[in-house]
Amino acid sequence: MWCIPPEQDAAFVCNMEQVLEVYQRPYDPRRPVVCMDEQPKQLISEVSQPIAIAPAQPERIDYEYVREGVCTIWMFVEPLGGWRKVPVTTNKTAIDWAQQVKQMVDDPRYALAERITLVCDNLNTHHLASLYQAFEPAEALRIAHKLELVHTPKHGSWLNVAESELSVLTRQCMDRRIAQLEEVGEEAQHWYERRNAKQVGVDWQFTTNDARIRLKRLYPKIKE
Repeated sequence: MWCIPPEQDAAFVCNMEQVLEVYQRPYDPRRPVVCMDEQPKQLISEVSQPIAIAPAQPERIDYEYVREGVCTIWMFVEPLGGWRKVPVTTNKTAIDWAQQVKQMVDDPRYALAERITLVCDNLNTHHLASLYQAFEPAEALRIAHKLELVHTPKHGSWLNVAESELSVLTRQCMDRRIAQLEEVGEEAQHWYERRNAKQVGVDWQFTTNDARIRLKRLYPKIKE
């Protein structure tokens, strides 16, 4: 969702430029850039089995359904590395975030990484303090030392590449009724494994210079 402040906003442009500068870094496996985001997925089961498509007859689906709860789809994507991982959990608390970040840090892919730059939305759970809610202090500090957190501006999640990847995932395999968390997880795994095999990267074009021209009205006017 493209949310842009209606007037000058120093906090917005500050965080925006931090993210855009990160996206301009060259690929470095020792200091990879990873974007993360999460979204809910409503679990829905059918009251009546859909009638399959047939010649001259579209698929027919009963408008009635049963709500089976909600799960959370997490997206971790390395734009320049053509890699992503999509875990699925029941919740999205601070502890859940910390556990997902730990799994990302400990992934064999990043065994030799000195530090991982993690771009994420500015939610109250997306902070290093969440690590201390989930782990012993020594473990929390170990994970924190591997991370450089960069937050998108408030109402500026459109700057997060992971949000775009979630949109692709939703359009390609989540835009239908799924009743079980396990099935959501299987669909997500098949999707990201195929995408990783093709090494689909992200060619981000919007730069800091572009922002200073196109979003000039958001920059505070400096008095001489």
